[in-house]
Amino acid sequence: MYRTLNPAGAKALLDGQEGWSYIDVRTEEEFALGHAPGAYNVPVALRGPGGMQQNPRFVEAMAKAFERDAPLVVACAMGGRSARACELLALAGFTRLVNMDGGFSGARDASGAVREPGWQACGYAVSTECPPARAWSTLGAK
Repeated sequence: MYRTLNPAGAKALLDGQEGWSYIDVRTEEEFALGHAPGAYNVPVALRGPGGMQQNPRFVEAMAKAFERDAPLVVACAMGGRSARACELLALAGFTRLVNMDGGFSGARDASGAVREPGWQACGYAVSTECPPARAWSTLGAK
């Protein structure tokens, strides 16, 4: 299926020698405000007239961009959407998946206290740049 790591564990994989890719499944708008350098933006959900809805082209776009055995760290804002993305990818045959708990912004418990600091709160590099080959507009939006 997939495993879950905190941002420190995910960063260790990304910094290692195995070629892990960071897949940010937040919306384009969220991604544009800041993301891990080198991240790919493939939203698992899109804003629609009725609110957030599952992106019907998510798995298709991922299958076009990555082999099924590619090592992928999947992240969102807090860890919920990325867990759902990992479930979808695992069902589609992807085999090397890590959900980043805490996501980019950090996860909170029911009382609002930070449960897991996110990528940004950990002090890791943040970028607002995105080469077209890693952007949703190229990977599957059209």
